[in-house]
Amino acid sequence: MQKDHNQPHAEESLPDVLMRVVTELHDVAYLIERIEPQLMSDDGAGADRIMVLQGIDLAVQKTRGLAEFIDTITASIPDTCLVDVTTAVNLVKLADMKKALGIGILRHGHSQPLTKAAGDFEAF
Repeated sequence: MQKDHNQPHAEESLPDVLMRVVTELHDVAYLIERIEPQLMSDDGAGADRIMVLQGIDLAVQKTRGLAEFIDTITASIPDTCLVDVTTAVNLVKLADMKKALGIGILRHGHSQPLTKAAGDFEAF
C-alpha cells in the first residue's frame, strides 16, 4: 500500500480516536433502525419479511454492542497512548465519516440529519 506523502501525519490519543469510532457505530445503529418501520408496512408479514426484520434487529444490537465494548475498553487506555490514523482514514470511502474520524471532532447526536440526503453511495 502506498502512503500519501501529501497527507500530514499527526499522532492522536487512542482513546479520542476510539470514541469517534464509538460515535460512528451508534450512528450506524440508528440509521439501520430507521429502516425497520418502512419494512413493517401493511403489505403482510411473511416469513421472509420477519427474517429480514430479525436480521436488521440483530445488526442494530451487534453495532451497539461493538460501540459499548469499545467505549468500555477505551476508559482503561491512557491518553498518552498515541496512534496515527492517516492510513486508516484514507481507506474510508464515505466523506462525512472520513472527516469525522480524521480530524478529531467528537460529535454528539447523529452525523446524518434526518432532513439531509445520505451523501456518498457505494454499491457493490
